[in-house]
Amino acid sequence: MIPMAFTALIIDDEPDIRELLEITLSRMDIVCSSVGDLSSARTILQGKQFDICLTDMKLPDGDGVDFVYEIQTKYPQIPVAVITAHGDMDCAIRALKNGAFDFLTKPVDLNTLRVVVQSALSLRASHELPKTKMIGESSVIQELRETIDKVARSQAPIHISGESGTGKELAANMIHSRGSRSEKAFIPINCGAIPDDLMESEFFGHKKGSFTGAISDKEGLFQAADGGTLFLDEISELPQHMQVKLLRTIQEKVVRPIGSQSEVRVDVRILSATNDDLAERVNQGLFRQDLFYRINVIEINIPPLRERSDDLPLLIDHILEKMTVDSEGNKVELTKDVEKLLSTYHFPGNIRELENILERAVTLCSDDIIDVSDIQISNMGGTEMKQDLALDSMLGDIEKQKILEALEKTRWNKTAAAKLLGISFRALRYRLERLGLSK
Repeated sequence: MIPMAFTALIIDDEPDIRELLEITLSRMDIVCSSVGDLSSARTILQGKQFDICLTDMKLPDGDGVDFVYEIQTKYPQIPVAVITAHGDMDCAIRALKNGAFDFLTKPVDLNTLRVVVQSALSLRASHELPKTKMIGESSVIQELRETIDKVARSQAPIHISGESGTGKELAANMIHSRGSRSEKAFIPINCGAIPDDLMESEFFGHKKGSFTGAISDKEGLFQAADGGTLFLDEISELPQHMQVKLLRTIQEKVVRPIGSQSEVRVDVRILSATNDDLAERVNQGLFRQDLFYRINVIEINIPPLRERSDDLPLLIDHILEKMTVDSEGNKVELTKDVEKLLSTYHFPGNIRELENILERAVTLCSDDIIDVSDIQISNMGGTEMKQDLALDSMLGDIEKQKILEALEKTRWNKTAAAKLLGISFRALRYRLERLGLSK
């Protein structure tokens, strides 16, 4: 039974549907709040925290699909399941791409509803802790945690440097969660993942009709992060014209949505990160010096895994424990030979690579014991290392294709796709996030 601490927000303009959902969730010991329109939902979200949201697609004052994106932007910790009309798969897929956790079709099957809700709540419970916890007891990690606690109390912009896979976003999330803005939104942006022609709209928003495809007003990420924290990952990838606009926004604390005649004041703390040498990019003329000084008031460097090898056993144990929760299976163990092999490996991909190695080993191992034959790495470097990385990429492509095929066969119903693949819903969700298919 779900603990009484869990709460749900139900949004539907049909009283009968709201009552049915309330009764079903109440029998799962979930405290429900229900509203009939988006305006009421926005009001209640400002004053109350929820563990899950169920929303209809068609509402009197707006589109449920757009609201999914709004919730995922402002309240990313809340999983959202959408309720669609039977056969309305285009909207369901659009909702999933906007960040919906899953979807249900009318008439709502109560058994499916319970499965979706249980999965959402279990996923949230298992993912909350790692977001704000840095594993390790080495001296460099203890110093890093102390530094994070100190800088969290200020409002100064912070630049986080470090190699790929070291945990820069985790550090940013810790800074946010330990500071005065912790009750407001933490919004991460991968600057290298947004097409140049959409970047200004994503950052600053736009007005309806301001360009082809602008069918409604859209709030930008700066407005969504108002009062909270905006984390600009891979900031070195920003094109020059956006560097100029970002500098002005930081200096003036205002944004002007595309097509708007007026500016909007925003109060946002800026955290940024890159695995590039940002100072060198300034010297090369690829990054504005004035912007560099604005975002780099305080710099924090995340050490690579090879410089904190004492933390390896704790990290391995933590990752395996998390995988056990995600897969709902038994926790696996490592042989002494595997422990020795991992202790001598230099992990060019850092913690992210360690996670990938262990996930693949868990999949390949027998009797919940990981042996050397299950660990596919090379300590030789050079050509063999490149071959290993190429193999990782190839295996990832195969896995991605199989998952996409299952999702298409089940019309993007994740619960059904997990069953078809023969894995738990949590395991599928974990793989979707790792492969970049979660949205």
